[in-house]
Amino acid sequence: MLGAAAKTLFHSLARVSWLQQLASRYGMARETGFARRFIAGETIDEAVAAVRGLSGRGLLLTLDYLGESVATSEAAAEATRDYLRIIDVIVQADIERNVSLKLTQLGLDVDRATCIDNLRRILEPAGQHGFFVRIDMESALYTEDTIQIFETLWQQGYRNVGVVLQSYLHRTAADFERVNALGARIRLVKGAYKEPREVAFQNKEEVDVNFVEVMKRLLDSGTYPAIATHDVRIIEEAKRYVAARGYGKDRFEFQMLYGIRRDLQAALLKQDYRVRLYVPFGREWYPYFMRRLGERPANVWFVVKGVLSDRS
Repeated sequence: MLGAAAKTLFHSLARVSWLQQLASRYGMARETGFARRFIAGETIDEAVAAVRGLSGRGLLLTLDYLGESVATSEAAAEATRDYLRIIDVIVQADIERNVSLKLTQLGLDVDRATCIDNLRRILEPAGQHGFFVRIDMESALYTEDTIQIFETLWQQGYRNVGVVLQSYLHRTAADFERVNALGARIRLVKGAYKEPREVAFQNKEEVDVNFVEVMKRLLDSGTYPAIATHDVRIIEEAKRYVAARGYGKDRFEFQMLYGIRRDLQAALLKQDYRVRLYVPFGREWYPYFMRRLGERPANVWFVVKGVLSDRS
């Protein structure tokens, strides 16, 4: 119940405009910004600087350019141009060529055809330069559209793209069969949005049970699945399952978020598991930041410590 209440609270705070303005002013201040533990910067150049050295520690990387729910075709076109520049910068910086994006960032709320065109404009040069592009999953309102658009691009021959499934949705087991049948790469998460009980499990235990069930099916038959969680119990269950089945550690990867559970990341690397960090950046960081606090209230303590240390 505490987790559900926290998620509701922080989702509400994410929509408070004056809080967003205040956070934008102070949250990403150089060296002292309270959001910098979780956000790698506001520009691609800051993000590249922040991740240099992470690959040397054995971590895999995905750069996540934050932004969602654009309201005009012009804003969607601007986001698309931003991604084309991000691709160029990553190539020049010679870091791992892996990015994620949201379809509402590319205009899904404005016009579906425009969104698909914008996604295609990104996938073309991404494919030419050896990038993998992950389509992130948003709230349940967009689940079907996201999967359909993914299927459309897959059918058009794009293979450098994967999608995300959320274990808190009732429909996820069926969506797994649908996407996995294509041979596409799936990233499994619990889900960070506040959803009604008609479409999503409201109890953490039910979400976890569904995660583990889908995870095992992914490990059995998925195409290089991504197990995206900081939940130690689920990670241990994955490790036990893989060992019992005799699967190699190169068959899948664990994924975690930049700035969260660094100790767990290091421990998994020492055990020779593959670990990928999702590294968010961009000026539209506030909604993402608030969802992370709601998803794991313990993260609030890191923010409080940061603020207190800044004032000391």
